[in-house]
Formats: sequence, C-alpha cells, structure tokens
Amino acid sequence: MTPFPSRSHQWLSSSPLDIFTFLLLLLLTVFGNTVVADTYKEKLDLQPLPGQFLLASFNFQSHGPIEAFNKQMFQLFPRSLGQILQYTHTRELHLRFALGRWDSELWGAQPGNGQNAGGTGVETWAWVEADNEAEAEARWTALNNALSGLFCASLNFIDSTRTIRPVMSFKPTGDYSKKDKSRLFLLHGSLPKEPVCTENLTPFLKLLPCKGKSGISTLLDGHKLFDASFQSMSIDVRPICSPHTETCDIEIQQTIDMVLDISRSLQRKDSPVPRPRDQHELICDTSKPYASNEYCYPMDNSVDLPWSLSDLFGRTISGGCPLAINPPEKGDEAPHVCIHAPEKKLKTMQTLELAAPATSQGVQPDLNCYVLKENVPFDISFSKQQPPISPLRQEPLLYAERSFTGHGQEHGGVKTVLRNPDPVDSIGVVYLESLPWFMKPYLHTFKARVLSASDVREEDVILDLYYRPALDRKRGTQLEAKLIVPPNSVVILTYDFEKAVLRYTEYPPDANRGFDVASAIITIPAQRRNSNGGKIPATSIRTTSLLLSLPTPDFSMPYNVIIFTSTIMALAFGSIFNLLVRRFVAVDEVQRVDLKGKVRGLLGRLRKGKTE
Repeated sequence: MTPFPSRSHQWLSSSPLDIFTFLLLLLLTVFGNTVVADTYKEKLDLQPLPGQFLLASFNFQSHGPIEAFNKQMFQLFPRSLGQILQYTHTRELHLRFALGRWDSELWGAQPGNGQNAGGTGVETWAWVEADNEAEAEARWTALNNALSGLFCASLNFIDSTRTIRPVMSFKPTGDYSKKDKSRLFLLHGSLPKEPVCTENLTPFLKLLPCKGKSGISTLLDGHKLFDASFQSMSIDVRPICSPHTETCDIEIQQTIDMVLDISRSLQRKDSPVPRPRDQHELICDTSKPYASNEYCYPMDNSVDLPWSLSDLFGRTISGGCPLAINPPEKGDEAPHVCIHAPEKKLKTMQTLELAAPATSQGVQPDLNCYVLKENVPFDISFSKQQPPISPLRQEPLLYAERSFTGHGQEHGGVKTVLRNPDPVDSIGVVYLESLPWFMKPYLHTFKARVLSASDVREEDVILDLYYRPALDRKRGTQLEAKLIVPPNSVVILTYDFEKAVLRYTEYPPDANRGFDVASAIITIPAQRRNSNGGKIPATSIRTTSLLLSLPTPDFSMPYNVIIFTSTIMALAFGSIFNLLVRRFVAVDEVQRVDLKGKVRGLLGRLRKGKTE
C-alpha cells in the first residue's frame, strides 16, 4: 500500500486522523521492503424487506501478516484486542451481541446464512491453545474478564455453570496445522439476560481504523441502531493461510446487521415521541365487507414510503475512510455501498437521486454499487412508490421454533419445531442446547416426532446424541443431537425437565420475572443437494430465548417477620427497662420544692459577687 501522490497536498489541511493516516502510509512506503501493510475493506449492503423494513448490513474486514501480529507490530488490527488474544493464547474468537428477533416467516433467510448472528444477549466461543483442560479453562476465564472490560459487558459472569464444550456444532473457520489442532480447546458461553446498549457500541467503533469518524461507520448511532426491530453485532478473529505462498494472515471481521422499520423511523424524524396518524393520512381498506364511511380500517404497506439515509440514520455518510480507498494504480475501486432491488423494481431505480457524486457500478442486474470519495458526503433517497412492489425474499433452509410446555412449579417440558420447506431434499442439522443447572432434563423423555406425508420412522431422525449432565452449582446441562429433517416435513423435539429449588441468596432482585434460558443453536453443515446438485453453505440458526419460572418464595414475608419481631422486642424491652429503672413512691413522700426561695438565693449570690 502506497500513499496517494496526487492528494498529498491536501493532507495538511485535513483532520488529525487524516494526517495520522498519511504518516502511517508514508512509513509503510519507506519500510516497504521489510514490513507488509495491512489491508482494510468496508461495505454496506441495503436490502429492502417485506413489510416496510430495510436490512442494513455493515461489514468491516482487515488482514495483516501473522508474524507482525505475534511481534506486536499492530497496524490496522486493534492493539487492545490483539494483546488480549496473545495473553490468553486465543487462536480464534467469535463474539456476538444481539437484540430483538429475526422474523424468518416475513423476512426470509438471515444475512450471511446466520453465521454473523447470535442468540439474544451476549454469546461467545473461542479456540484456546493449552496443554490440558484446566489450563484452557483458566485462560478462558481470563479472556472473558478482559473482554468484559473492553466491551463494557458482563462477560465476566460466564463461569463454569454457563460454559459448555460443543462436540458437533462448531468447527474452526481458521487454518491450522494438525499439530496446532491437537492443542486447541473449544469453549462456549452465553448470557441471555445481558442488555445490549450504546456502551457496547462505542468500544465496537473504537476497534475500527477510522473510529467511526469517516466511512460507512458514521451512520452507526446508538439511538438509531438500538431502535431497530432486530440488531446484531459480531466480531470474528481467525488465522488464514495461503497454500500457494505458505504465509498466514490474521483476519478480523466486524459485522452489524440491523432491520429498520421505515415507518417508525420516519415518524421519529418528525417527533421523538411517536404519535398516531391523522385521519386524512390513513388509507382505508374498502374491500372489506364490513367497511363503511364511519369506520376506517387502515391498509398496511399500501405504499412504499419515500426515505433516505439521512432520514433513517439521522445523518449522511461523511465521505469514505482513507484506509478503505484503493489508490488509482491498484485498478478498479471496491464498492462501499450496495443497494439490492428486485427485478420488478428496476424501473423505479431511475428515481434514485444521488446527493453527492459517486461512481455507480452495476455488478448484477438487481444490484447498484457506489464508491465513496474521501471528504465527500454521500446520501441516497428513494421516492414514493404506489402500489408497492414486494421485494425479493430468500426462502430459509429451515424454520425453527422453541417454547415451554406443561404447567406448575415443579415440572415442565420443552418443545422444538423444525420445519423443512424443501419438497425434495432432506436436511441434516445439529441441535445444541445449553441449559442452566437448575433446569434438569430427563434424557429418557427426549423424543422426536415426524409430521410428514412420507413414511419416515422416528428412529431414523435422531442419528447421534451427546448428553453432559449438570452438577449443582458447578456446571450446566449440555444436550447435542444430530438430526435428519425429511423433505416437506416437520420434526418436533420434546423432553421433560424438573425445576430445582434455589437458595434464597441465589435469587436475583427481580425473582418473580423468571430466569432466562439461552437460545438453542441449530447448525446446518455444508452439504450438496440431490435435486440440482448445488451446494448448501453452512448455516446457523438461533431460536428465541426462553423465560423459566422457578418456585419462588414470598420475599415479603421476611420483611413482615422483621417488622413484627422488632415491634415485640421494642415493647418487651421498653416495659422491662421501665420496671427495673423507675422507682415508685407515694405522693406525700415527695418533698415540695420552694421555687421562689431558690430564685431569691440565686439572685442574692449574684449581687454579692458583683459587690465584691
């Protein structure tokens, strides 16, 4: 990577970040024979979704030589995270912050095949290098404690009761030799109750080379991100080796996926507090048989609302990040912003207005890409479309739902529904659940029921099963199963469990709310289809988290007992103390006190003292 000669005269009048970037590139040019520079890419994908929703996917990726990383010669890789990985001997790290629920019935398949999404709250797993399990657990604890301080999260609460060792679900995505794989230990932990907020976004942005000051990261604002219907932040660090050059790089990939409600975002633009629409703004559905002039039944999604990036995010993109802009001698510039549109909507793409100059690259018939220029604001806007045109929707490979069954405070059950919409091919999945120690399942009740038109035996659905029982207050339950979901069928997994009674000190302050149970993880390994011969990429699906109600004592009773006991103690102590100290005498035995005589004597002594 070399500096830009044609722009070097502009750097002195730029921001301190631009001056620092210029000096960095100059040093890399001078010492180019000994130091290999890192590469940085960023991209924003905008995908309209059914129901007046917009999917915005931010991707930030950087590569660097692993030799420089091991020598702590950090360039674009964040030093704060790199030193943590080196100290804890972590070879591969995956961290997820998620909030909300992805509606697969309405929005279709998740972006990136769900590989960048996690369960509700915080989820992390890593491959740690160690000689034995005890050393791996110690380094895993140190890793969580360090990440907790770096991202302002409660990762330090991931202890042995919230840690599992998956056997079939996760595979390393980095490149390792056979010798290195033998010393790697996989550990996984989650905090489903962890609230994700702005204090987690700020450290995320500080890991980027441009720190959210330029490039597509300038759109990331906490008020807009956490107002989305669904949002997920992910960080992935892994080694990548080239078989041709026999060199290895360290890669860090940061991703943010958010689903914006266009209607709600536009309403918050006019007023921070959402208000109902006026009657003249409503479009009534007159096709209903019960429609009349007196009542209005509003039509949902009757028009495609006009929107722009500045309307949805509250700001424009303040130019491209200097480190993500390729020099002219490197060839074609990589696009930074891409907008997906269905084929029927291509005619309306003429209404797309560019608020700033940008280079358009039509990579696909339904895809328009743009290259950001340095220090040039960028904004795009779409006009109103009526009638609306449904955007393209990618069918998910599998639909999954999970819920509690049963009633009472002693026993319960879990029901998971897996539906394969493909009419021809079956799907092999790996089902993983991490349960708290106070939720004790009965393994003999674990069953699979198939609802399908074809004759499929229930014994053929469960291929393999791994069960690691819980130990009270030491570790949770790990349940992992390899399944086959037949085509065009539904597989229902059920099992019963028993609820444990906790000590009163183990209940949280909001004990009556319940206890959060982590999401189930469904992994679909990469496989080939039998019908068209195409390859199915590896896919990951997270179900929603569950809220478990345990037998909870009435914590108001100790308060009542304390008040009642204190009242009795006060009455008893006061009565006994009064009887022991007070002396009872008759009225005539009390000596009368002559107050007038005392006053005369006091005045006489005062006069005598003055005369002397």
